[in-house]
Amino acid sequence: MKPDAVYYEPAALDYPLGRRLRAQFADVPWLPVENHNNIASLRQNPNSAFVPMKRHLVVGVRKTLRYTPNRKVSDFLVPYTSSGCTAMCLYCYLVCHYNKCAYLRLFVNREEMMEKLVRTAARSDRELVFEIGSNSDLVLENTITGNLPWTIEEFAGSSKGRLTFPTKFDMVEPLLPLAHRGRVIVRMSVNPQPIIREIERGTAALGRRIAAMNRLCGAGYRVGMLLAPVILVENWHALYAELLDQLADELSRAVKKQLFIEIIFMTYSYVHRAINREAFPDAAELYDPAQMTGRGRGRYCYRDALRAEGEAWLREQLGRKLPGVPILYVV
Repeated sequence: MKPDAVYYEPAALDYPLGRRLRAQFADVPWLPVENHNNIASLRQNPNSAFVPMKRHLVVGVRKTLRYTPNRKVSDFLVPYTSSGCTAMCLYCYLVCHYNKCAYLRLFVNREEMMEKLVRTAARSDRELVFEIGSNSDLVLENTITGNLPWTIEEFAGSSKGRLTFPTKFDMVEPLLPLAHRGRVIVRMSVNPQPIIREIERGTAALGRRIAAMNRLCGAGYRVGMLLAPVILVENWHALYAELLDQLADELSRAVKKQLFIEIIFMTYSYVHRAINREAFPDAAELYDPAQMTGRGRGRYCYRDALRAEGEAWLREQLGRKLPGVPILYVV
């Protein structure tokens, strides 16, 4: 990514990473802000500015380091080195939190965050798993900051427990030679290629994601897979059948032996609809009142009967095409 402007908290330049980013992007405007989380000039932009705002980069200091208990793949969701993303998935859950300001924010106080990770792991009487990528895509972020190799080797060399993060990208080469010591679980999110092309805009193609999973497993990483989000478009049976066939054909034997699957059905929202109408006028309408019902304030999910049908069908198909691969949960 080459940003068109960097909005930064002046305190970020007190950190080595902040100064490195300042030199790295010295040829674009740097605009000081008081708070990375509340840039009034950007919040006031119309929804139609969503796409050009994704060209902005925000650099700040992360203040909140509070962990959230989690009972899926990890023990805790951990605020880490970035939030937001440069991709433009039409359903992105970060849009629910940040509205049109779901651009990429980088936090330069990584040593402070790592210190808490190591300290928390050391105090536990069992091995903990920390989800460090719930607010961003760390493989994408790494192309700018180089944080991921530093994180993996720092944690693996000084702590017990494991780190995990999901991704929709395939730029994993910097991770392959690392001394990760089996303490990292990389989870690849997959969807049918037509959905990736039309709805997960700016992310890696399906074939590249599959190839990245094979390379990571070959380098000794534990690899998981998110079937997420499952989007019940008009021809979803055919699309997901083709996806599972491709996974069965192209995933390596080594991946299949240690793979696990998470299944997450799409949740949509009023905020998504408002932004997508103006920012992506050519995009498919993901809200279908015949299929969806309210879930909390301004959010929509698939109706119970349709979701149950989708889950039963996916379980049956996965049982035949990827036999023996466990499904950890379905939500």
